[in-house]
Amino acid sequence: MLKNLDPALTADVLYILRSMGHGDVVVITDTNFPAQSVAKTTTFGRPVMMDNISTPAAIRAILSVMPLDTFVDDFAMRMEMVDDPTQIPPVQAEAQAEINAAEGAERAMLGVER
Repeated sequence: MLKNLDPALTADVLYILRSMGHGDVVVITDTNFPAQSVAKTTTFGRPVMMDNISTPAAIRAILSVMPLDTFVDDFAMRMEMVDDPTQIPPVQAEAQAEINAAEGAERAMLGVER
């Protein structure tokens, strides 16, 4: 039995995180993201759901076992708002707070055009 793991970290999530190396990417999305079609092109081949938790909670769980690669500028990215790329919606602000807490410093996510 494993101890001190966030219960949101299912066997599939842990397997994927353990399999990752430098340059690999985790995408945390809402239900409007085309996860099925994007996941088909990945090594795992299907999306992995972390049901019934918020985006910040998913980020917190993942960062509890896996550090961000802060040697690169694009260590964490967020989708920009259409027509206002500098606007930070509440969920992205909450995600940024989780990243800051895990890293012990403030380092802003890079914006990615929708």
